[in-house]
Amino acid sequence: MFWSVTQSLLSGLWTTFELFIFTLAFSLPIGLLIALATLSKFKPLSSLMQVLVWIIRGTPLMLQLIVIFYGPGLWLEQNIWSGDEKGRITAAVVAFTINYACYFSVIFRGGIEGVPAGQREAGQVLGMTKTQIFFRITLLQMVKRVVPPMSNEIITLVKDTALARVIAAQELTFAGYSFMKSDGITWPLFYTGVFYLAFVGLLTLLFNRLERKLSYFR
Repeated sequence: MFWSVTQSLLSGLWTTFELFIFTLAFSLPIGLLIALATLSKFKPLSSLMQVLVWIIRGTPLMLQLIVIFYGPGLWLEQNIWSGDEKGRITAAVVAFTINYACYFSVIFRGGIEGVPAGQREAGQVLGMTKTQIFFRITLLQMVKRVVPPMSNEIITLVKDTALARVIAAQELTFAGYSFMKSDGITWPLFYTGVFYLAFVGLLTLLFNRLERKLSYFR
């Protein structure tokens, strides 16, 4: 029984890892773009992005996941997601990406605004273009400022992947819960927690090391 539970949880862990990696891969660059759009001097664009971020941050991720997965089928009378596991994971990645991109955008915006304007002005005096100023001055200093709050959000993402079970994506929590439903045993749920703790522990060590490497900004 222990080995079968372990195999099932490892399979669920792989799905959780896929959700985590794909969400980060898409949400980080999209979040930066949203942050830049929010800071844009073109008011219609910045206002639109602010409304989008407000809506996404003000509604539950679970609700967004349900709407994104079931909504198209009800509105278009044709489900854009395939009914298999791959389709459910894809829908979950889309929902997580939209949600976390908006949260990351707020962190990125704070990091950008936290860089002293005098340093950007110094770049202009040196004849640097706006692109060079952003990548060589603003972005480098922003990274140091956003790592601590970003690490908290990324660790939260690990635990939020459990919400994918509401659309029957067979991630880690789904795998542990299935044994309680089928066999009436609860210890696999506690065993599931061990996998999450190991995942979060590795991320914590990684971010601690990253913060130490970025200490040259001090």
